[in-house]
Amino acid sequence: TRWISVRKALVLQLRKQGVVIEKSIYIVLTNTGTLLSKMIGVYTRNGLNHASISFDKELIEMYSFGRKHQSNPFIAGFVQENASSGLFKEANCSILRCVVSEEDFERIHNKIRFIEVNKRDYKYNFIGLFGLALNKDFKRERAYFCSQFVATVMNEGDLQMFKVSPSLVQPCHFFDVTSLIEVYEGDLQSYLYTTREDQERVPVPKGLWRHLALRLLN
Repeated sequence: TRWISVRKALVLQLRKQGVVIEKSIYIVLTNTGTLLSKMIGVYTRNGLNHASISFDKELIEMYSFGRKHQSNPFIAGFVQENASSGLFKEANCSILRCVVSEEDFERIHNKIRFIEVNKRDYKYNFIGLFGLALNKDFKRERAYFCSQFVATVMNEGDLQMFKVSPSLVQPCHFFDVTSLIEVYEGDLQSYLYTTREDQERVPVPKGLWRHLALRLLN
């Protein structure tokens, strides 16, 4: 659309002026109460045992590896999650924010797009959960459990959050990463109500992008 084109022109102009464009990625840790998260909890002894990654603070675009059908925990794999429904309705959470460069943001996003397009080729790493319990690096091609997936895709950037293999990363380990800042802890639905309500209440001014672009391009 016209406004998207204007925004792209603004971004290009900012790049020419040497302005570093930063974006945010959110790591969402929850206690969904599922069998898979309980299995992880047996080993981690931590309450928040499901990890997801989101590209917006409203958690509209959120991904992980978990159950594909709420009624069957053993049909699992890559999923785009709905934070406002299903198993998340009663969940508590911790939300961690990571500021990244635009290039890292795109690399991580593209990795997830690739997995999404080829999701039939990816499986849930049940064997990896036993490796986690034994502290053994059981690698399987195109198979992940939730925290392994998040750690793997974050490594697509220049972040390298962990010194250990992603298959040994537990959800609670994200709390130890210095580049991740906790921005919320508590009831997930309360967080969504606040952030999504704020987004609706403060719309982007109609001519903002055009006004800024014209000023920068002149």
